[in-house]
Amino acid sequence: MSTITTISTELTEYIDENKRYTLPKFFQTGKGQYGEGDKFLGITVPNIRKVAKKHLQADINDLWDLLQSPWHEERMCGLIIMVERVKLTSTKSFLNTHTEEDGEEIRRKYYNLYLDNINAINNWDLVDLTAPTLVGSYLINKDRWPLYELAQSKNIWEQRIAIVSTLTFIRLYDFDDIYTLTELLIHHPHDLMQKAMGWMLREAGKRDKNKLIAFLELHAHEMPRTMLRYSIEKLSNEERQYFMNKK
Repeated sequence: MSTITTISTELTEYIDENKRYTLPKFFQTGKGQYGEGDKFLGITVPNIRKVAKKHLQADINDLWDLLQSPWHEERMCGLIIMVERVKLTSTKSFLNTHTEEDGEEIRRKYYNLYLDNINAINNWDLVDLTAPTLVGSYLINKDRWPLYELAQSKNIWEQRIAIVSTLTFIRLYDFDDIYTLTELLIHHPHDLMQKAMGWMLREAGKRDKNKLIAFLELHAHEMPRTMLRYSIEKLSNEERQYFMNKK
């Protein structure tokens, strides 16, 4: 039995018929909705992780096939395998037996696989699960122009990948890209993008409040209310009220 057949079979053991009914509604897969046409088996993320962690040695062809699956959970399983493989490159056990060049090659391989199959990342859960590790981690010491190309896409998930990828930089106290990208997309009409930008601004503000305050002083008046609310969540009551009044 091939690896991908084994993974598919193991996933079916965790199908929850109630989830199979509720997940398509939760992820808005109806006509005209943001997840239109996606198909769900009805498997929870912890159970997908259980299967993924048994197959971290899946080869790139199997992962490619998983990313072509019409089933959301099978694509997620492939993506989780990729994320876990990249995370391993920063562990002591990996670094004790491999060179930094080995780790860089693994990160490059999965970054390219991700972008080559970017149409498979077609809902916010898949973006948020993967972008910081598979895109952000690869770009830490590189030119960030791929994020700006994604931000200019007409595809909301590619735009969200650009924004959420900056979480990796934010955790390293590197804030330039999240503020620049937010300025580029500040009038985005979709609440899923407004929430993503507000979330990243909040994370940046937790590490450098003064930079967030300076940004809000310039832009709070034009930020969509959802984005603004998310970005000021960790500020004091007085500060939140001050910036909400700028609307």
